[in-house]
Order: sequence, then C-alpha cells, then structure tokens
Amino acid sequence: MSKTALIIGVTSQDGSYLADLLLEKGYRVVGTIRRNTTYDKPNIQHLIGKITIEAADLIDGESIARLLRQYQPDEVYNIAAQSVPADSWSHPIYTGEVTALGVVRVMEAVRHFAPQARVYQATSREIYGNVQSIAATEATPIDANNPYGIAKAYAHMMTRCYRESYGLFACGGILFNHESPRRSLHFVTRKITAAVACIKNKVAHPPLDELGRPLVTPDGKLKLGYLDARRDWGYAKEYVEAMWLMLQNDTPKDYVIGTNSSYSVADACRIAFAHAGLDWQNHVASDEALLRPTEITVLQGDYSLAEKELGWRPQTSFEALMQLMVEADLALFK
Repeated sequence: MSKTALIIGVTSQDGSYLADLLLEKGYRVVGTIRRNTTYDKPNIQHLIGKITIEAADLIDGESIARLLRQYQPDEVYNIAAQSVPADSWSHPIYTGEVTALGVVRVMEAVRHFAPQARVYQATSREIYGNVQSIAATEATPIDANNPYGIAKAYAHMMTRCYRESYGLFACGGILFNHESPRRSLHFVTRKITAAVACIKNKVAHPPLDELGRPLVTPDGKLKLGYLDARRDWGYAKEYVEAMWLMLQNDTPKDYVIGTNSSYSVADACRIAFAHAGLDWQNHVASDEALLRPTEITVLQGDYSLAEKELGWRPQTSFEALMQLMVEADLALFK
C-alpha cells in the first residue's frame, strides 16, 4: 500500500519539486494551496490531476487539522511560510503569525489527529543571523537578526519541543539558500536570471520587482540591493531529496543542508549575464531602496552530518545552477 504525504505549501518552489519526487516514489500526494478562485499556479500546472489539491492556510489551524483527520498522512511536510526575508521588515506581524505560529498549528494538528505521521519542518539558515564562523553545523548557536529569521528560529525550536515533549517524529531542515527556475521573482537569483532574459530578448514589458517597479528599467538596468552580500546557494531540486531522506531515518533529527561554499550577489550577476553574452557591469546597479535594515554576514552550510547519516550531498555547482536558470528564463521571457 502506497504512503500518503501531505505537503503544506505545494505551489512553492520546494513544494512542487517535493511533489515531483514523492510521485516518482509512488506516494499519494495531497498538497495545500491558499484559498482563491483559480488554480493557475505555474509551479504545479504539470501536477494537476496527479495530486490532490486542498485549500488550507497556516493562519487557520482548523483547515490544517481537517486535512490531518481526513487523510491520516504518513508524512507531513510544512514548506509554507511568509518566506521572503526582506518582506518580513514590512510585514513583521504577518511573518510571525504564519512563519512562527503556523508551525505550532501544524504540530498541534499532528499531535491530536495523526500522531503516527512523520513531520518535516522547513527552517532556514537565517536562524543563525550573524554568527561569526565560517560554516554552520547543527550545533551552531541561533542568533537570528531579522523578523523572518526570528520567526524561523521559533519554528525550529518548537519543532524540537514537540519532538522531545510529545514524542513526535519531527525533523527540522536547516536549509541554506536554494534556487531553481521555479524560484519566485522576489528572490535575488531569480531576479537576476529573469532580468538577463528580458535584456537579452529585448522584452518590452518585463515583470515587476518586489517594489512594484519594472524589473528592468527602460535603459536596461537591473536594480539590486547589496552586491557584496555572500550566500551559500544550492539547487532546490536536490534539497527536497534531503527533506525526504530525513523522514526515512530511524531517528528524528535536525540537519543542516547546504553546499559549504559561498558566492556574492555580484558573482551571481557575473555568471548569469556572461552566460547570455552580456557584461553584468553594464546592466546592474545597487539601489538603496532594496537594502535591508540589517545584513547577515557570510556563512556556509556544513552538510557533513547529512552526508554521513543520510547519504546526501549537493551535486550541482553554483555556476551550473545559475546557467540552467538563465536558460529556463530565456525560454520563458520572450
């Protein structure tokens, strides 16, 4: 008999790749979306008819509990969140309500209605904030310094709390930045590759950035924030396999998932623009309106425990990742 998996937040980059993986493994997949009047969700168009789609919201605990009662899933993956760190400054209350307290609603629903379910909770490298070290492990102290990171830190600690207090099989995935062609345009890597495509293809009406402005200005410029910010970037399609592996383990644990390398925003621009035969310095400018009130220092994700205990390691280089994202956006933006 096939297993049933509930993916909370299936329309996201991670949720859609996870659904792909679980279908390949023979799961029955139930995915949640927020209630609206259309199923026009690009990341899951190819999944329509293959998965069960239900409306639910992390703000509405009963909507989550209903699905636990109805489907009695073997595995629950909470991918949903207010997931844009920059937006958490303008929406700190909403971020706390969804990204922090939403996790408690999930854990309570599992505890009361499907205590046998194994739970994956997406946490984030942002929980480490400005920890002064080269690479983070599972033992690195939490030092979040923005509303998103603090909400994720609460979610991470509550996951451990429910594991230790109630015996739930609950795992926290401390995922460092992970990207793909399915990434939202509010994230810097996707902004870069979409802008490359719009400039290269001379798109007349580019999509809007997070401030509601055209992503590319009439004179062919992409406005970004702090260009020297460095991040550990990996490929989302590979990271969802790590999520699945955590729930196949004998013991519930938290794991850092990263590449143990780092690149700057300027590096991302250089690689992406060069792949399309363009010089990034002719097209990219830093904009004070896009700077964060606090910036996080460089920190890499030491994935050695995941490699040792789960057999997981990253496969795709950052250069190859940016290039495949450029290729996808060149095909999309014409």
